[in-house]
Amino acid sequence: MHVTHLSLADFRSYTRAEVPLTPGVTAFVGPNGQGKTNLVEAVGYLATLGSHRVSSDAPLVRVGAERAVVRAAVTQGERQQLVELELNPGKANRARINRSSQVRPRDVLGILRTVLFAPEDLALVKGDPGERRRFLDELVTARSPRMAGVRADYDRVLKQRNTLLKSAALARRHGGRAGGPAGRGGSSQGADLSTLDVWDQHLAKAGAELLAQRLDLITALAPLTNKAYEQLAPGGGAVALDYRSSAGDHLPHGREELYEALLAALGEARRNEIERGVTLVGPHRDDLLLGLGQMPAKGYASHGESWSYALALRLASYELLRAEGNEPVLVLDDVFAELDVRRRERLAELVAPGEQVLVTAAVPEDVPETLAGARFAVAEGTVERVGG
Repeated sequence: MHVTHLSLADFRSYTRAEVPLTPGVTAFVGPNGQGKTNLVEAVGYLATLGSHRVSSDAPLVRVGAERAVVRAAVTQGERQQLVELELNPGKANRARINRSSQVRPRDVLGILRTVLFAPEDLALVKGDPGERRRFLDELVTARSPRMAGVRADYDRVLKQRNTLLKSAALARRHGGRAGGPAGRGGSSQGADLSTLDVWDQHLAKAGAELLAQRLDLITALAPLTNKAYEQLAPGGGAVALDYRSSAGDHLPHGREELYEALLAALGEARRNEIERGVTLVGPHRDDLLLGLGQMPAKGYASHGESWSYALALRLASYELLRAEGNEPVLVLDDVFAELDVRRRERLAELVAPGEQVLVTAAVPEDVPETLAGARFAVAEGTVERVGG
């Protein structure tokens, strides 16, 4: 899989940009703040419907413009597809495939797959659980694009359930009473809790599907991560991935069993949830635990070890997607400047064979010789091919 052409309109700093691309390595080189990352961010957005830099679409639209358009021609084997996304902050985004009639944005998922390395990846090891949940869920969706719908369903149910719990909590604080025991049932002045059982079932159903996919992913990813870490940091020790669930320490196997476990955990947490006004059980409260040797990586790994771990997670993601039959585009956004010489060379050697590798760097010296290929100079909103 590779991108043969990238088109931008009013995306970030670009009024217009037309960038022809080829298989192999392509480096975008230029001073910081000139728009290098904007180019690869656009590629990543087409693959994931999200940015690795910001959590909303508004910053992606050029100042003064109402909308942005990102379009790419993608080749996979003998098949060629044109995918287009129109970003409309505050409104629904639009999508087209092969210039056909409008489709849902999530319908484009799977046409382009990417694995992106960026300085922000350090948060996978050192950051909050939300960073690791996002990593898992984006990879789950890359493996199975239909999971975008499951994630949307889960988020919708969670929002509705939290609204109901918040109303109940406010009613209690203002003199209302939550009736019933700690388990199911109960009502509160100003908040009808009789529908909580229904919301529990919806949350448990979508949550069980997401949880099953995460657990399956971790099983597949763990040995690949350990292998990648050894390649990046020989003799640095073994790494281990584990899952911490808000539904309990010993999760069953199978979606039906996970559904029942989530439903039971929601029942046990009901009184506490009503008091606090928030859902305390579900995949949105879970974490991916990263072990290094006998210790947790977070809080114990050195800066260099943390970098190697984060890179190993990305390399493992790439190997997993490639093994499942659809090699993703590799994106390395200003990564090499963050690494020491040894890690820089090891990473370059490992990614160089990729079908398409997109690299950004502030200066040419930051691009390892192993990654020789096409080069573009990026400056003041222009993207120009350098050399042949």
